[in-house]
Amino acid sequence: MNVDTMRNIDHYAGVPLAFTGTLLQKGYEFFVEPKQKKPKNVLLIELSEMGSAILVDPAMRKLKANIEGELFFVIFSKNKVSLQLLETVPEKNIFTIDESGIVEIAQTSLEFLKWCREKEIDSVIDLELFSRFTALLTAASGASNRVGFHAFHNEGLYRGDFLTHKVAYNPHQHIAKNFIALVDALLSEKQELPFTKRIIPDEEIQIAKAVISDEEKESVIAIITDMYEGFDREKNPVILVNSNASDLLPQRRWDRENYGEVIKKILAYNKNAIVLLTGAPAEKEGAQLLADYVGDERCINFAGGVKFLQLPALYSVSAFMLTNDSGPAHFASITDMHTFVIFGPETPALYGSLGPSTPIFASMACSPCVSASNHRKTPCSDNQCIKVITPDWVFNTLKFKLDELSR
Repeated sequence: MNVDTMRNIDHYAGVPLAFTGTLLQKGYEFFVEPKQKKPKNVLLIELSEMGSAILVDPAMRKLKANIEGELFFVIFSKNKVSLQLLETVPEKNIFTIDESGIVEIAQTSLEFLKWCREKEIDSVIDLELFSRFTALLTAASGASNRVGFHAFHNEGLYRGDFLTHKVAYNPHQHIAKNFIALVDALLSEKQELPFTKRIIPDEEIQIAKAVISDEEKESVIAIITDMYEGFDREKNPVILVNSNASDLLPQRRWDRENYGEVIKKILAYNKNAIVLLTGAPAEKEGAQLLADYVGDERCINFAGGVKFLQLPALYSVSAFMLTNDSGPAHFASITDMHTFVIFGPETPALYGSLGPSTPIFASMACSPCVSASNHRKTPCSDNQCIKVITPDWVFNTLKFKLDELSR
């Protein structure tokens, strides 16, 4: 199911369902006083963004350290693997919703409601900003404690009124700190309006690092060796380029030819470096177009070259990565590899990688143009915020890492 179809369903079905559901809940609470419980079995909902599974990890680890029960997570099927990178939530506690079609979404959503009761879920944290669907899942979960972002007097998406802990989304601080604020609200012993009234220091959003064995590294090196004859790990620094971005926000994509020009500059600057074009197996064709544009044997189509769970090992043996603002920037944050991330319609101030990273951002007057109030959908058809970023700009930004390799 494409993104616009999902947005339309969320709007045209979500608004009346959220309104009706709110009336039913308020009517029920008029006769039956709601009772909140000390959080024990806590469910987090984040469906559509793989990178968010990494950005929420500091909040999940804080939650895990402060409850006596277990953590649970619900996510779209295609994104489940992102939760396996750090394994903060056990495999058995992850529920997936099949997003392939309307019937599949409806069927797995009904199964989800049964699953919540089997797992005795008492608390739900809705991590989404843009979805009425997750608000409805939160309401129907049967949980006593329901935490999420609430608009209060702000303009924004109507998501009903199902929450017991209403948190003010702060558009001026990193989303990882907003996730911490949701956890704070659930753990608070007193009601606040709005939650959460405290300073969240940077130390609380330090990302956990993946544990990568020597065997995992050697396995990836073997794959690289098979694809580039004569590869010498000591002689040939590996540089990754991810030119892909999801269909959720195509305005994030930098032109393929721009990537090609930067790669040519990298290969000319360091005669031993090899560039691996990363991506999913489905992105192999696009990566080949980029490889053909560069026209150098040291630029290798590596899309689908490793499995998703091998990415941390790949990152650990690479010098750095150049990427669009997309999932790989966040996946890499669980390693020590440096990333250079090109931003356009979103801002690194809110969605920057939590690992060693350098954002490349034009900071135009119209950017960022997507937010919690517009369902992350921009009217822009001329993404100058990306187009004004030149290959020279990008190359000059990352050149210091190339200089480090020469020392």
